[in-house]
Amino acid sequence: MAFQQEPSFQHGQAARTAVLYCNLGTPSAPTAPALRKYLAEFLGDSRVVEIPKPIWWLILHGIILRVRPAKSAAKYASIWTAQGSPLKAFTEQQAHSLGTALQERGHHVSVRYAMRYGQPSIPEQLTALKAEGMQRVLIVPAYPQYSGTTTASVFDAVYRWGLKTRLIPEMRFVNRYHDDPRYIAALAQTVREHWATHGQAEKLVMSFHGVPERTLQLGDPYHCECMKTGRLLAEALGLTKDQYKLTFQSRFGKAKWLEPYTEPTLIAMAQQGMRKVDVICPGFTSDCLETLEEIQQEAQEAFLHAGGESFNYIPCLNNHAQWIEALADISLNHMQAWDLSAPDPQVLAANRARALALGAKN
Repeated sequence: MAFQQEPSFQHGQAARTAVLYCNLGTPSAPTAPALRKYLAEFLGDSRVVEIPKPIWWLILHGIILRVRPAKSAAKYASIWTAQGSPLKAFTEQQAHSLGTALQERGHHVSVRYAMRYGQPSIPEQLTALKAEGMQRVLIVPAYPQYSGTTTASVFDAVYRWGLKTRLIPEMRFVNRYHDDPRYIAALAQTVREHWATHGQAEKLVMSFHGVPERTLQLGDPYHCECMKTGRLLAEALGLTKDQYKLTFQSRFGKAKWLEPYTEPTLIAMAQQGMRKVDVICPGFTSDCLETLEEIQQEAQEAFLHAGGESFNYIPCLNNHAQWIEALADISLNHMQAWDLSAPDPQVLAANRARALALGAKN
């Protein structure tokens, strides 16, 4: 196996620490060619679609990638901004704000963001961090609830990069923070701020991204962690059981996915006489296609068409100050025992001089 060339090394270099904040990804543009490339990578991941590869390859390349890119491009075009993809813009903002928050607390930590699918890629960013002298890296997925389809896929990308790396940095991974009190508090604060401006609707619908139901039967904890997040958020807001509803969205294919499904549930609510709903997507830390187009546009239209009168979408955590502070706390909890202080130039120089005196070559 051929390993990547190692960056140059000199004795006396400081051991540096980094956080790599990883989100799902996004196409580079709202166009059919860009979507075809993105979907090929995303749907080609065996973590995402657990169908035997030869069969799925024929379906993916013979049918899906011929039809879906144009339809998806139109959806992305409806949410695209001057800054590009909302998910990428918000993820970049979060990484920058996290780095600032850690620096303001006196920690010498570099923060980068990466996308599991698309750019900047996880291997690309890990290679860049190594070139900058990072010897410790904390991997923080942007997914509060663990799933093999998301969190584990991020780890796969890290492991594959490691297979081609001779000197692997010390690594730590954040698996989940679905029940972290600071994450829950940040979610609750976004809801309270919305209510303070728009008033409180009859029901709060918490819509999580769906996954095939069989993944629960096979041992994936995602469903249970979504349920716990929903319960804790409701408790933080003081809601009774009849004041909120937890649903799952973004079903793909004909297999049975986690239920109840979001849009049919909203339609049923409107048909049963409910006039006002608030909808939040707690499993998404950044607004994206699934929240801005699927929920704020499509689900809203379905609810109003079925007889509802008021549909209010509550934005994701995005760059909310309380979420950034929570993210900093979560990161620091996982970096315990790592030296995060700024290096002392005099100590580094002395260490280098000592190494050279003992025969070091550089």
